[in-house]
Amino acid sequence: MHVGQPPFRAARAVIFAVVCVAVSGALHMLAGGGAVRLSLLVAAMALLAAGAYALGGRPRGLGVILGAGFTSQYGLHHLFSWGNAESITHAMHSEHSTGFGMFFVHAAAALASCLWLSRGESSLASLLELVTFLASTSLARLLPRLLVLLVPYERTAAPAVADLSEPPVTTLLAASVTRRGPPLSFSVL
Repeated sequence: MHVGQPPFRAARAVIFAVVCVAVSGALHMLAGGGAVRLSLLVAAMALLAAGAYALGGRPRGLGVILGAGFTSQYGLHHLFSWGNAESITHAMHSEHSTGFGMFFVHAAAALASCLWLSRGESSLASLLELVTFLASTSLARLLPRLLVLLVPYERTAAPAVADLSEPPVTTLLAASVTRRGPPLSFSVL
């Protein structure tokens, strides 16, 4: 199997979304953004998993990964800030009060997730290729042995024992042809 196939893509996207949103939500809260509601975390995970699934079909360059990482962290910051605000004036106040700390934690989360994606994806692909190769070679060795066990075995009669009343040398000499002299066509007689 290849890492880009739908089951692997979906699993990778969900795991990435859960870890990324959890880290981003925790850092957002630590930077002064307040607690994030569970419904917002679930919505953010679903959105991020959909985006990761869409981009996970083939290997991407570092520029695409960084762009997607910073865009997603920017969106997560605004989603978390919007979800915590009771009123628009509080939302505007919380946007400007957190300042550099909030930018720093979301940028750090974006860089960490991009590093994880760029290194982890290639490592996962290598690991899956190795496991697939080992499984196929083991199966290729094991399959003939399993087939031997599954095919019914029928006993055949033992081969007849040769009659050893005459010594083996006599049998050999009887089968040999001896011709002495030149061929008849070249004979002088």
